[in-house]
Amino acid sequence: MATVRYERRIAAPADTVWNVVKDPASIPQWFPGIVGCDVEGNIRTIHLANGISMPEEIIASDSILRRFAYRITSPLYSSHLGTIDVIEIGERDSLCVYSTTAEPDVLALVIGGGSYGALAEIERLALTGKD
Repeated sequence: MATVRYERRIAAPADTVWNVVKDPASIPQWFPGIVGCDVEGNIRTIHLANGISMPEEIIASDSILRRFAYRITSPLYSSHLGTIDVIEIGERDSLCVYSTTAEPDVLALVIGGGSYGALAEIERLALTGKD
């Protein structure tokens, strides 16, 4: 099992950054390669630009901890856990951490590349107020 983690310090209040990621349906706005998604209860199905759709189970969307956790349930994965944490450092200073643990290992790297780009988009949206 492999884990990839990226973090980005963002010059915005933690609640502003959290507002970008807390809605499960918002992922096409900030994760590269995801062009759409459907959310029904705690199941989110993401639709990729290459035509593949993958179901995910939403494990947590905790506004107190500012943590979003999910697992991809597609048969491509033996195991998967993704988490996004938004940590308040100061009044207009946050740390956004995106972690992925997956098996097979190579799939952690694939998602890791996307999550690195996602952090840049999360920052852009938080700074422009489009949450």
